[in-house]
Amino acid sequence: MPSPSQDEIRRRNNPKLRSEPSKSERTRQAILDAALEYLWSHPFRDLTISELMSQTEVTRATFYRYFSDLHELLEHLLNELESAILEVSQPWITGEGQGAIQLAESLSSLVKVFYQRGPIVRSFVEAAPLDERLEQSWDRVVGGFDDLVTACIEREQAAGLVPEFDARQVAIALNRMNIGIFAHHFGRRPRSNPAPVYCAMARLWISTIYGQEALEQVQDL
Repeated sequence: MPSPSQDEIRRRNNPKLRSEPSKSERTRQAILDAALEYLWSHPFRDLTISELMSQTEVTRATFYRYFSDLHELLEHLLNELESAILEVSQPWITGEGQGAIQLAESLSSLVKVFYQRGPIVRSFVEAAPLDERLEQSWDRVVGGFDDLVTACIEREQAAGLVPEFDARQVAIALNRMNIGIFAHHFGRRPRSNPAPVYCAMARLWISTIYGQEALEQVQDL
């Protein structure tokens, strides 16, 4: 499925740009919400359309008006997660302001996003290695964020704000760390306390990219 455009991301996340959802949109969202609720306590492989629709107020046949199968539904949840990540990462992505501080702000918001949507990550981590279609969707999204973080690091390197190192390999390592952390802490209920999760992530990201001195400055704010 195609990635959302920047205009779509802004429209989804800005209440002033959103119109009231139609009945069809509300039904679609109810199905997505039911799927996410199911994934809090079950693996994706156990999900069936009958089980899913029994958690909604509409019939099983209604499912096929919105999704061709459960894979498309899970891919839609992933696309929504991708949009949310891009939105909350804007402080660091834009490159405006002090880099370490903007990165800390983005990471704080990122933890909040995954606290609410952790099962999506866990579901792909579990299912993608065994399912080619889900693997392709997952690799597209993860690879896109590898490219994005690489570009941000290289931008900071070009500005002389961080030392020279292999930006892409560091980006890949940090992103894979995020995936593991979010799946572990927020993939099921009960979830971990998000505060120490953020502190650990901020320490690793900021010290790795900007250095220990920058980390200490952020911690003093």
